[in-house]
Amino acid sequence: MSGRAQADIVPIGEPSEPLATTDGRVPGERGRLTRQRLLNATAELLTSTSWRSVKVTDIARRAQTSPATFYQYFGNVEEAIRVLAESMVDQATELSELVAGDWSEGESWETALCVTEGFLAYWEDNRAVFRVVDLATEEGDAQLRGIRVRALNAVTVSLAQVITRGTSVTSPAGSNPMAVAGALVAMFASVSAHRYGFEFWGIRTRNLIDTQARMLHWAITGRPGPPEVVGREPLDQHAARQAARPRTGPVLGGAVVSHRRSGPH
Repeated sequence: MSGRAQADIVPIGEPSEPLATTDGRVPGERGRLTRQRLLNATAELLTSTSWRSVKVTDIARRAQTSPATFYQYFGNVEEAIRVLAESMVDQATELSELVAGDWSEGESWETALCVTEGFLAYWEDNRAVFRVVDLATEEGDAQLRGIRVRALNAVTVSLAQVITRGTSVTSPAGSNPMAVAGALVAMFASVSAHRYGFEFWGIRTRNLIDTQARMLHWAITGRPGPPEVVGREPLDQHAARQAARPRTGPVLGGAVVSHRRSGPH
């Protein structure tokens, strides 16, 4: 992921509004750190445990605190998951700022790459939570479904606005900007969700980034991307052979764990 994209993505679970405990008190710095540890522990457990099997005692143990402390900040496990899911909306707002970047002829390819890499990093940071949200949505959880819609709509609307401001009357991908934007976001989401499946079959992530960036670039500008480029590296014969070799990816959700462990505790 590029430095520009990294700078624009904020840690998940970081609040956008003032915090309060379950009894209405505003926690101090120590309380906020404890709450964040509980959210980190919840996200880590979700990477390897069915969300319905995650218990308050498991979260408290991993966060090195007590169940009583957990209940100071969250009513139950589902509430902690909803907080994690809500933070995806804040991150999507940050991601939409990448979309609103410079699409002029000299900068459009770099912008397309930053958006593509940024979306992949966004999904990776939230992979475990997205999985839970998707499962709960299938089971009819309207609240989590609404959170997912708001998160992805933030990016969709931003893309549609960029398409509308384009130099062409319509995008070469279609006459309805929201339809084009929605299809692009659906592509990003699906490819990100199945990233390691693609890699298992020999399709490297850098190739996926290049292909998606080209589709995005063409849909917005009507221009093709630069030739013989994969990500930011020329694709020579050796690289092509290496890209064709199948390999398994890391444990699903691993980026969430490493991302959180590197953040504040």
